[in-house]
Amino acid sequence: MKSFSSSSFASNHAEALDLAFAAVQKNPQALFTNFQWFLFAGKDTIFFTAFSKEKFDKTKLKELVAQVVGLAPQLTHGFIGARPGHPFTDAQLDAITSVEMVDSLDGYPDKWLSKSADIFDHPDLPLFRFMAATLKGGPDAEGRVSVIQVRAAHCVLEGSDSALLSRSQSANHGIQSNKANKVSFGARFKGALQAAIGVSLHLFFAHVMSPPDKPWGFKTLALRRDRLRSLANRLGVRQRSLYFALVTHALHSETDRRLNAEVITAAYTMLDTRRTEADDDFFRVRALMAKFPYRSDFVEYAHAVDDALSEIENKDITSFQVQMLALFAMHRKLHRAFRFLYGPRFWRFSGRTDTVLTLVPPHRTFGPVTDWMVEPIYCGAYHSASNIATFCPGRDYMTVNFTMEERNIEMVDRIEPLIAAVEAMDLPAPKRSAPEVAEA
Repeated sequence: MKSFSSSSFASNHAEALDLAFAAVQKNPQALFTNFQWFLFAGKDTIFFTAFSKEKFDKTKLKELVAQVVGLAPQLTHGFIGARPGHPFTDAQLDAITSVEMVDSLDGYPDKWLSKSADIFDHPDLPLFRFMAATLKGGPDAEGRVSVIQVRAAHCVLEGSDSALLSRSQSANHGIQSNKANKVSFGARFKGALQAAIGVSLHLFFAHVMSPPDKPWGFKTLALRRDRLRSLANRLGVRQRSLYFALVTHALHSETDRRLNAEVITAAYTMLDTRRTEADDDFFRVRALMAKFPYRSDFVEYAHAVDDALSEIENKDITSFQVQMLALFAMHRKLHRAFRFLYGPRFWRFSGRTDTVLTLVPPHRTFGPVTDWMVEPIYCGAYHSASNIATFCPGRDYMTVNFTMEERNIEMVDRIEPLIAAVEAMDLPAPKRSAPEVAEA
């Protein structure tokens, strides 16, 4: 299993804090990297939710917020009046926490999921919210008393933060780029040139071809990890390849549900420890593009996905990262001068991608922050006009969290029957073993 941590590269923390206080007085997002700014401007959000065997009231919920902020100080950034690195006032804690009493936990967490646009409605409040729903009559048949949901702007939290916090570990980002690992001038120049062309094309097509606002849906699915591990071993593919294959095949098998009849186009994310000076200073994650050759036979398709991932990741993945970060930097500069170009039409344009696939690191509860949790654990993200499936593995369950067009949400019900159909097949012995899924 590939490891991950909250460790960062060398920086002068004291000097950074001094600069922080001065900078945020003029611009609350001054400390954001270009990647963070892009997600903030697009109002991208994330959610984390889990059931609890303990009762949560307002006081206990505010105590949980204080614990989480102590481990993830970036939550004190980005809003008007922010004091980076300082605890919140009681008034702020009151404003960002809420508790409701309910008769049943049936339907959660799906009934809670949304675009979370309200996070941005109050620019003088922190960019996250903690919510709890507690049963009126005590524990249910499964021993659950409450359900907790954390909603946040994506610019201040990512999937690896959620995984670290689930283990009661520090999710402080520090400086994530490695200044000692240089990128050649040629690679930087090429990335900047491609980004300049990309920005022009992005703006043009966003305003010409942006789709209308569509009905949006949210849905979660919990699957046993041992079941999926066994199936991956029988197929002889990596677990990650099986996850991606199951979701994309179920959602996009019909030709009118994918952009290209020959392939299913996906953006996917991964963690990479080979950091360079060109990497983002906040986000650990990297994005990659993939084209999975479509096969109606699922077994053939799963192997095609596995081969495609191997081919992509055996190449140098730094060049795409350099290009994307240069693209965000140029958009940020243009936004300052031509803000009118970045309206709803721009943010609704997702390009030629069928689905975004995000595999977050395993969420294994440990320590005082999460000793109340029971699996499954749910974690997902929302970005305007992007069909997103987030895979969140725990000890016993792997949840898939969907935020996408309603017409795609209805296809989620195909996944479990697809798993059962493949399990029932008389599969030949695999030619290769399926390694444990690499974290992404």
